[in-house]
Amino acid sequence: MGQGAIDLYIKEYADQVERQLSAYIQQLQTPAKLKDAMLYSLLAGGKRIRPVLALAAGEALGAKMEQVMPVACAIEMIHTYSLIHDDLPAMDDDDYRRGKLTNHKVFGEDMAILAGDALLTHAFYIVANTSRVSLLSASTVCNIMEDMSYATGPVGMVGGQAADMDGNVSNIEDIEYIHQHKTSDLIAFSLRSGGHVAGANDEQMEALQAFGMKIGLAFQILDDVLDVIGNENKIGKKINSDVDQNKITYVSLLGVKECQNRIEKLTNEGKALLRPDLFQDPSKLLQLADFLVKRDY
Repeated sequence: MGQGAIDLYIKEYADQVERQLSAYIQQLQTPAKLKDAMLYSLLAGGKRIRPVLALAAGEALGAKMEQVMPVACAIEMIHTYSLIHDDLPAMDDDDYRRGKLTNHKVFGEDMAILAGDALLTHAFYIVANTSRVSLLSASTVCNIMEDMSYATGPVGMVGGQAADMDGNVSNIEDIEYIHQHKTSDLIAFSLRSGGHVAGANDEQMEALQAFGMKIGLAFQILDDVLDVIGNENKIGKKINSDVDQNKITYVSLLGVKECQNRIEKLTNEGKALLRPDLFQDPSKLLQLADFLVKRDY
């Protein structure tokens, strides 16, 4: 699959995710302003990488897209909630996200907090409901919810954000801890969720986990690089924001060239884990790994 084909694959799947996300929120009986705030950030663009990875992992193990779609949408809701809260004045205090005003700049801090809360809790409702919608077994649904709670909670994504906010960063190990939990944990869970739906065995799940942690870290290192050498129009925010905040990053400690070397090494190590004897067709996952570390936005 060439670059054009993987771009088309991502766009096709991202469009289907977006349509389903909109449908999930539009049908809610909830105050109009809350619904508008949820939709504003949920449909503000973005690569939809996490749900696409979930769908591709399911495909690689023989699951149908419609079986994985509810969980994929739940993952994007959790990711969006984390971005809304990250942008708040008490956190990163950002005015723009993906080239648009951040949620609290449009709807106020109170409604932005509630929109994030609503997206997080509704994500768990959607997964809980998959036993009826996608005909998954109750045990599979419980496994997904347990895994999702762990990856996104205090020992996962929220813990990574807390370490980031704490500001006690002085070396590569500190930064790696933050990125592994703030970014990689949700990416790895996205892949495992597709595995859960497909009925993956322990060895397959371990491969998806390790692959996700490596490409997730490479993904975040590239974000640090793009903050220095990226195109503002493409990444949707000002470059050198980390420098302006005196933030210690991979780039500030290692330099751009060494970061690029690490990105390549992590990606190659991750791809080597997707052995053909473990997966029916890992080609899309391999292509997605390359896409993630060669993007310029």
